[in-house]
Amino acid sequence: MMDTRVKPAYDVRNNSVAFRMTWRATVLTLFPEMFPGPLGVSLAGKALASGLWALEARDIRDSATDRHRSVDDTPAGGGPGMVLRADVLADAIDAADIAPDRPRLLMSPRGRPLTQAKIVELAAGPGPLIVCGRFEGVDQRVIEARRLEEISVGDYVLSGGEIAAMALIDACVRLLPGVMGTHASGADESFSDGLLEYPQFTRPQEFEGRPIPEILLSGDHARVAAWRRAEAEALTRARRPDLLMASTRGQKPPKKTTEG
Repeated sequence: MMDTRVKPAYDVRNNSVAFRMTWRATVLTLFPEMFPGPLGVSLAGKALASGLWALEARDIRDSATDRHRSVDDTPAGGGPGMVLRADVLADAIDAADIAPDRPRLLMSPRGRPLTQAKIVELAAGPGPLIVCGRFEGVDQRVIEARRLEEISVGDYVLSGGEIAAMALIDACVRLLPGVMGTHASGADESFSDGLLEYPQFTRPQEFEGRPIPEILLSGDHARVAAWRRAEAEALTRARRPDLLMASTRGQKPPKKTTEG
């Protein structure tokens, strides 16, 4: 587990050293060995190793009370599968002993869709406690009693909430100060202004008979910006018209998620 004590962070705006708490993700799971997993490599892994954020994976089974370490039971009213018990999960949440200002999330296919706006909000805070569901779901009473906010990463069902939790954590970590190389890397991308990102190009100048659009080589920054905006609008109209519809209704569209 990474050190989560208060540590200095360089404040560019004030040209000074400020103090802040390390952003922290606390994950409750039946499979703590799945973590850090992909979060231990690339940008997130380097930031984890350097203490820019902290990760704690806690085993829900540690709160079981019987010798078999049971965490689930059959659904009340009948039906297939098993349901995570309210008492066991509540004890696991309580044992994590998180600060009251930290969000409590439950990764669930019936939750509100995760958006970049929500990611920005979570990244700006102290870091969430994330419950990874399994089986047929979680007893509704613990969701209400422990004020769990249900979050979905898409209209599909996974075997459990761990992969969804990793996606959420990765999206947050990349926005933390010092994780990405430049501020523009996070600001100028899909959903940053309610649109999908424009097409990107790099060397070679021609690939299998396909050249880089001439305007991108013109050096005219105003024309390049206008071209990129037009391409972003066209892509959004073709692939995600719902984003444009939200904008025209006067709603703030979701700010872009990570690429892919």
